Amino acid sequence: MQEDGGHKDRQKPRVKARVAKPALFCVKWAVQTEPALENIFKKALYERKQENVKIMTGYSFREDKRFHGIQPSADRLWLSSPTMHGEEMDYIKEAYETNWMSTVGENIEKLEQTAAAYTGVKHAVAVSCGTAALHLAVKLAAERLYGSSTGTSTPQGLGKGGSLYGKRVFCSSLTFAATVNPVVYEGGEPVFIDSSPEDWNMDPQALELAFESYPDVKLVILVHLYGVPAQADEIRKICDRHGALLIEDAAESLGALYKGRQTGSIGDYGVISFNGNKIITGSSGGMLLVNDRYSAEKARKWSTQSRESAPWYQHEETGYNYRMSNVIAGVVRGQWEHLDEHIKAKKKIYMRYENALKDYGIQMNPYDGKNSEPNFWLSSIIIDENYMCETLCADKEYLYRHSHGRTCPMEIYDALAAFNIESRPIWKPMHLQPLYRNHMFVTVGGCRNCNEYFYMKKMEPADISADIFYRGLCLPSDIKMTEEEQDKVIDIIAACFHGK
Repeated sequence: MQEDGGHKDRQKPRVKARVAKPALFCVKWAVQTEPALENIFKKALYERKQENVKIMTGYSFREDKRFHGIQPSADRLWLSSPTMHGEEMDYIKEAYETNWMSTVGENIEKLEQTAAAYTGVKHAVAVSCGTAALHLAVKLAAERLYGSSTGTSTPQGLGKGGSLYGKRVFCSSLTFAATVNPVVYEGGEPVFIDSSPEDWNMDPQALELAFESYPDVKLVILVHLYGVPAQADEIRKICDRHGALLIEDAAESLGALYKGRQTGSIGDYGVISFNGNKIITGSSGGMLLVNDRYSAEKARKWSTQSRESAPWYQHEETGYNYRMSNVIAGVVRGQWEHLDEHIKAKKKIYMRYENALKDYGIQMNPYDGKNSEPNFWLSSIIIDENYMCETLCADKEYLYRHSHGRTCPMEIYDALAAFNIESRPIWKPMHLQPLYRNHMFVTVGGCRNCNEYFYMKKMEPADISADIFYRGLCLPSDIKMTEEEQDKVIDIIAACFHGK
């Protein structure tokens, strides 16, 4: 085994011409429980003039000769789990011994100061989770745009529906649902923007087209996916040109730089997450980043049930139980001391994958090396179309047919799981989610309604987000993973390309 992560015994798969023959499919569960999906797949094959379809239900990757000699991991190899160092306990103990166990205390104050200084903003507000920070950012934007964030007044004074009632908001489609849900909490209508193949983030060209189609939109929510900075400068300029505010969802990208600036500091509002799988963690927690005192103080008020300055509990606005606890803040303070160390370790994992998998028709999640430096939170891959086997995804199920020299994300996913290794499909785009199928989706090719999707086999080239989901997979990126364990992941991926 080479020190650089390469393997001398791995052979590049040869892509051979397909030969019409009986098809053999692998499926994770007993297909008898999903007859509709089986019929869909048989119909798809029939249209390809293939016959004698057989569904495998008792298949074992461990018994497959492709994986001969590979042993399951004794301990579960996680996608990205917390890495603790010891300093966290010092700050927790401080909170305990001083009896500041609630949502006030020195840990919170110091953490807010650290976050603001590190990211280069003037104010930071510590809250219970990244979603809470996003919700507060949405409400602040609604107040600034429409004067309607109190919860009792709405954009047209209708008195119902939330602070964004009847308003559209442009959102990245390729993201976790928490990015979008706060818009719906406030009665808004998300309009989804496609990704750029250059960085998997919001495509500026598609955003510009969206503004041409919906010139009344005044709020954009941008995601920095998997720790890779989006084209934030260009998107900021587009927003400014159309008089729109920009919220940066930097939940996954703490420590990532775009043109020398921290992600989360470029928009009008920024959001960080300290969830258990993030680059640093408090087990939970989030941070709202702003540049004006009014927004910081308003967010702190809303996050503590909007209590007014009075001897009794006086309430003039809708509030939330969103404030971070002093104990959680202590964990994050201890973690922050190791942030740069975590980023370096994540980058090493990414580079080893990139070097070992480059000859297998696999590319890593891309980034602009000239203008950005990711935090490499999750190492993700995308398989070249010429190396993809036939596969089909429904809402909750999937099927695929292995062929020599080809594989697909879900075969790799199943193979890794068989050896006690966690991976994860790319975020399923929001415009493909049943919840949002009646919403509009904008690509560089135009606008369309999302409800045309029920199941998918292969998306049209203009739908970049769906194509990344179809051909992509997140690989184990835990910084406690040893090189030997990472080599096992690489060996399993390589074996997926070979014949049975």
